[in-house]
Amino acid sequence: MAGFRSLARQVRDGQNDLALRRYSLRKCLERFAPYGHRATWDHLCRRAGFGPEDRSPDPARLTAALDELEAARAVWLAYETEFAHRRKQEKHDGLRRPGSVHDWHRLTWGGHGVAWCDDPHVHPAEPLADVLRRLIAALGREPGSRCPVCASADIVWKYDLAHEPSAGPVCTGCGIVVPQPVLAPGSLARARRPRTLVTV
Repeated sequence: MAGFRSLARQVRDGQNDLALRRYSLRKCLERFAPYGHRATWDHLCRRAGFGPEDRSPDPARLTAALDELEAARAVWLAYETEFAHRRKQEKHDGLRRPGSVHDWHRLTWGGHGVAWCDDPHVHPAEPLADVLRRLIAALGREPGSRCPVCASADIVWKYDLAHEPSAGPVCTGCGIVVPQPVLAPGSLARARRPRTLVTV
């Protein structure tokens, strides 16, 4: 089974036919898809300017999509390296039981679903690398009351998500499932409260 870098080479190889290059880009998302496979594909297509069902997109647009994906992957790999080093140091210092950030990280190891978007058509519009930087920065700060990606305070609790955990806080602004460790207890409690419709 080809790895991410091998697939990326296939996307860039002008000797390959367009169908293989597009297929290889899709396969890259099996290795790294921050919003989940379908939402990440939708995001890359929108940002690069080709349709999700376009079977023969402009090769330059495919490469642009790959460039964005690789930039985000570099951000994530740097985070995972730093995380592994920090966890090793914590174990050395006697901290054997990891905290809530570690639980979240375990579910996103490898970068799949880091900023899960349950609706594949609702996701942040900014470059993937920028979104991951914001998310990673939030994991290193005290928990807050807003989405770490778009700063929206409108966060609702949703059940039956197509990802682990199967329920969690979802930002109505950008569509990500907000990692619980970045939200203060009061914000999580507000998100869990049932919403009432206001009638005029």
